[in-house]
Amino acid sequence: MRAITEIIEALRNFSTTELCDGMTEFRVLDPAIRRMATKKKIAGAAFPVEIPAGVSGIIPDALMEIGPGQVLVIAAQGFTRQSCWGDYRSFCAKMRHVEGVVIDGASRDIEGCEEIGVPIFARGVVPRAGGKARDGRVNVAVEIGGVRVSPGDIIVGDADGVVVVRPEEAEEIMARARKKSETEAAAIKRMEETGEVLPRANMMNRQD
Repeated sequence: MRAITEIIEALRNFSTTELCDGMTEFRVLDPAIRRMATKKKIAGAAFPVEIPAGVSGIIPDALMEIGPGQVLVIAAQGFTRQSCWGDYRSFCAKMRHVEGVVIDGASRDIEGCEEIGVPIFARGVVPRAGGKARDGRVNVAVEIGGVRVSPGDIIVGDADGVVVVRPEEAEEIMARARKKSETEAAAIKRMEETGEVLPRANMMNRQD
């Protein structure tokens, strides 16, 4: 298997929709978790954190441990009445060279976060801050948006959502995704050349 850094860079060339086309077991976060700040695509190894609903005091600890290029994945129990992220933490994440933040909960300070430039995917936005108790767990497997995420799993997020790729499955997923993309590209080329409409890309190989 290629080094994890090489796999992540290869995955960066695929959209989340293409990666889903290559999956046999779909690991797609709840669509309510969507892009909130910046239009940047993210791809990086997961650094998961689990916090109780409405309490986020352990996140600064996570920010001191996370490595450059990793994605901070916050399992906040889907709680959106208090936020667990804001512009100050975004600035800290930028200083730590974090790839992005994925939150099954709420963020705030969206305009400030946008200016800082760290991509954020979250379930909601709310102005109220969360509690400061340091409850929770850092760098452990978590359940977020209906998907189990373990440390080192690869997170890819773009305009269509967030997917989770197990490193050991990445090459097969990319191979299947690439094959479908090539089939669709060939069908589009044929339609452009012939004027024939092929609503299913595999129709181009039919024998009439």
